[in-house]
Amino acid sequence: MGCPAPGAGDAARLNTPVHPHTRFQRVRLAVEAYAPPPGWRSWLYEFLLFGFKQGWACLFGGLMLALLLGTRVFWPEHAPIARYDALTLAALGIQIAMLAFRLETWSEARVILAFHVVGTAMELFKTSVGSWAYPEPSLLRIGGVPLFSGFMYAAVGSYMARVWRIFDFRFTSYPSRKASRWLAVAIYVNFFTHHWLPDLRLLCFAVMAWLFARTRVYFRNWRQHRWMPLLLGWLLVALFIWFAENLSTFSHAWLYPSQRDGWTLVSPEKLGAWLLLMYISFVLVEGLHQREGQ
Repeated sequence: MGCPAPGAGDAARLNTPVHPHTRFQRVRLAVEAYAPPPGWRSWLYEFLLFGFKQGWACLFGGLMLALLLGTRVFWPEHAPIARYDALTLAALGIQIAMLAFRLETWSEARVILAFHVVGTAMELFKTSVGSWAYPEPSLLRIGGVPLFSGFMYAAVGSYMARVWRIFDFRFTSYPSRKASRWLAVAIYVNFFTHHWLPDLRLLCFAVMAWLFARTRVYFRNWRQHRWMPLLLGWLLVALFIWFAENLSTFSHAWLYPSQRDGWTLVSPEKLGAWLLLMYISFVLVEGLHQREGQ
C-alpha cells in the first residue's frame, strides 16, 4: 500500500536509530541512487529492489536452509563428523563471518543470541514431550536437541533485526509497550503450559488483534515510505517461515510425529505457532530499538 511517511508526531515513538556502519549501507546507497525512466520501468525497479532487500534480510536464514538441504543430499553416510554437528559448526561460522565482514551489527547479534537462548529452551521442552524429534545422531547437543536447532530460531531473529534496519521501519498507532511485552511473555509461557493447562492460543490471537488492529508499519523501500497493516506483515512473514519449515523437515533437519513414516506437508495449523513466535521476535527487536534511544 502506498502512502506518505507518517508525521513526526506519529512516528516519533518508534523512529529507527542510527546503526553502526555495515557493508550493506554502501550497496543500499548505490542502488537507491539509480534513476530509471519513469513509468513501468520505475515500478519494476522498485519491485526488484524490494526483493533484493528482503533477500538480504533473509541472508542468515537462507544460508541455513541451503545447508540443511545440501547436507541432506550430499553429506557422506560415513563422514568423520555427524551431519548435525557439521550444521552447528557451519552456523557458528556464518554468524562469525557476518560480524567480521560487517554484514550484521553487534546490536543485531545480541538480539539473535537472545532468540537463540529462548528457542533452545523451547526445543528442550518440546522434544521432551514428543512434539517433534531430531532423528540423526550428534555430539554437539543438549539432551535430545542438537545445537544447530537454536540457530534456526536465531534465523528468525536475524531476519527481524535486519529487515527493521534495511527498510527503516516506522509505526503509527502503536499500543502500550507494557501491554505488548506482557502479551509476548504470555505467548511464550503458553507454548509450555498448554500441554497441561487449557491452551490460551486463541485468546493470545484475540489480544494481539485488539492491540495492533490500527497499527501500521511504514517501510522505505526506495524513495518514499509505504505502509501496510502490521498484522498483515506478521502473517506474511509467518507464511514464509512455514514454507521454509516444510523444506527443513523434507531435509530431515527435524521431524514431526506425522512425518516419521514418510514426509508429509507440515500442518497449516503451524502457521499460527509461527505467527506467535514472530510476535515474540518482533517484541525482542523493538526492545533493542528502545534501549538504543527510540
